[in-house]
Amino acid sequence: MKFNPCTGKCTDDGSHCKGCGRSQEEIAAMRKPVEELVALAEKMNYENLEDFANAVAGSMKYKMGLVQH
Repeated sequence: MKFNPCTGKCTDDGSHCKGCGRSQEEIAAMRKPVEELVALAEKMNYENLEDFANAVAGSMKYKMGLVQH
């Protein structure tokens, strides 16, 4: 399955968002880990949020075997 990012034209009626095409179930499943990452960044009071987000993405790629260090 291919991931479709949010387009900013979200809808919550029906089984799929009319903006990105993702299922409401997929959107809901992503909400919790994203909220947890935001809470961590706020707790740590990170000033460089883009670096934090890039590090999280890099860690995911590494753990999924997409990138080797």
